[in-house]
Amino acid sequence: MKKLVFVFASVLVSMSINAQIYKAKDGGTVISFYSKSPLEDIEATNKGAVVVLNNATGDIQFRVTIQNFKFKNALMEEHFNENYMESQKFPNAVFKGKIQEKVDYTKDGETKVTVKGKMEIHGVTKEETYEGTITKKGNDISVKCLFKVKVADYGIKVPSLYVKNIAEVVDIDVATILEPFQKK
Repeated sequence: MKKLVFVFASVLVSMSINAQIYKAKDGGTVISFYSKSPLEDIEATNKGAVVVLNNATGDIQFRVTIQNFKFKNALMEEHFNENYMESQKFPNAVFKGKIQEKVDYTKDGETKVTVKGKMEIHGVTKEETYEGTITKKGNDISVKCLFKVKVADYGIKVPSLYVKNIAEVVDIDVATILEPFQKK
């Protein structure tokens, strides 16, 4: 009986050591988008996303403040926030999902993954599936993902005057480095 209790306790300790919450390092997340158009390509970068991963459950969440996207042109940034994304009304984009594959976080290496979840942009929530990679190196985990967003799917309206300036589908590039979360 003592042996069974010891084995059970060892399993619980092992599980709690391996179960870890990871969060994005300060400045460790870069989300960018690219919109190709005949007149002028549009690019922006956001380095302020909040990202949390629970390696025991595979749950992963991203929260991106829309106004943190930076453009090469201040007028583009203003139009993006005021006319298209309405960032005063819809300040954040949020993704809450679950990694579908089992990832071994006990050893260094790269794993191709599929993440299924709900993306909310511009007040519209849709079920999405994305492919990416998770790389474990030392105490850090990096997550990379490239995907496309159809602007109309999220209720983002482009005035007819500018319809040739903005692509119907925008390329999104996500790269983040996560570290073990520690309460301060």
